[in-house]
Amino acid sequence: MQVDTLIINIGQLLPMDNDGPVKGKRMNEVTVLENAAIGVRDGKVVWMGSMDDIQSIEATQTINANRKLVTPGLVEPHTHLVFGGSREKEMALKQQGVPYLEILKRGGGILSTVRATKNASFEDLLDKALFHLDRMAMHGITTVEAKSGYGLDRETELKQLKVAKEANEKHPLDIVSTFLGAHAIPPEYKEDPEKFLNDMADMFDEIKENQLAEFVDIFTETGVFTVEQSRRFLLKAKEKGFDVKLHADEIDPLGGTELAVELGAISGDHLAVTSDEGIKQLANSNTIAVILPGTSFYLGKDDYARAREMIDAGAAVSVSTDFNPGSSVTENLQLIMSIAALKLKLTPDEIWHAVTVNAAHAIGRGDVAGSIQVGRAADIVIWDAPNYMYIPYHYGVNHTNTVIKSGEIIYQRQEIR
Repeated sequence: MQVDTLIINIGQLLPMDNDGPVKGKRMNEVTVLENAAIGVRDGKVVWMGSMDDIQSIEATQTINANRKLVTPGLVEPHTHLVFGGSREKEMALKQQGVPYLEILKRGGGILSTVRATKNASFEDLLDKALFHLDRMAMHGITTVEAKSGYGLDRETELKQLKVAKEANEKHPLDIVSTFLGAHAIPPEYKEDPEKFLNDMADMFDEIKENQLAEFVDIFTETGVFTVEQSRRFLLKAKEKGFDVKLHADEIDPLGGTELAVELGAISGDHLAVTSDEGIKQLANSNTIAVILPGTSFYLGKDDYARAREMIDAGAAVSVSTDFNPGSSVTENLQLIMSIAALKLKLTPDEIWHAVTVNAAHAIGRGDVAGSIQVGRAADIVIWDAPNYMYIPYHYGVNHTNTVIKSGEIIYQRQEIR
């Protein structure tokens, strides 16, 4: 067989070749192939096998993995990629114990990001998004979900979505867009949040027609949108042909998890304070829990989502950075993998399912991402690690050696000697 690229001497290969989301106890069962090799042609995996079988393979380029770990590209299922400005000045206020509502009064918080995003040009937002995508790629991510939500008006929300669309065209990583216009209540709508939701829903047709987003999301939380408001808004989105997601049960257990299950949402995200009933319903549904432990870590909270109980109950769980300028300022999904081990008590097997196959299904890409399979795009990472348990164990550094997207090397670690 003739191939463009042959990856040889793979110490451990994790193909993660599951056809559907991996739920419950099955998340603790990864398949490991030792002494393996992969053949890539025209950007796709065309052969996978043992080193003993490579004599029949002719390759234009050979990559020696040097007994390293090889996995699918990581999938990032929850980010707020496109935004203006930054909020580093708030960190000292948080350390002093200044409440978030007080930070808002001082001009900080989400509304400061909204102002910065409104004031930023399309080109500046695009350059910034591409910069963050480069960082994600360096850390082994090959597919990214990107939410709007820092506009809270028609013009700026559309600007964010259009930036994400152009970034998808200009950057090697695949970007999946979500419309999160219902991220907060703007001050001018404080007395009439229903009108704001109606105004955001009025954008559905334009977003659908211009293919600016596949999903619609809403922040269901105390002081933002109620369960009933969220239900009405997302039902309108479903009527327009969108799949739906929820920011749910992050601060107060309002029943957002149960609503996600009721609506058949592709994912329920955050779920830091999900109730026992919510976990039970989640386990008996096709909705994937997208857990964001970096947010609890960054905000200094003691409570983390009950991901261990969710998996034990039979749910499908994914984890994500929640990359955003206010509550989780990192593009490093590897760090989140370590936090998932230390704070969520997930095993290495569960963590790898959570950042590959389950993450892909949480953004509707389960058939093209999160897995190494013959016939699929060659989204592959070679890690400077001897085995798959090493990545969450050795925390806070970048373990990627080589990142391959659709058969092309997009990142390669440089030796400093």
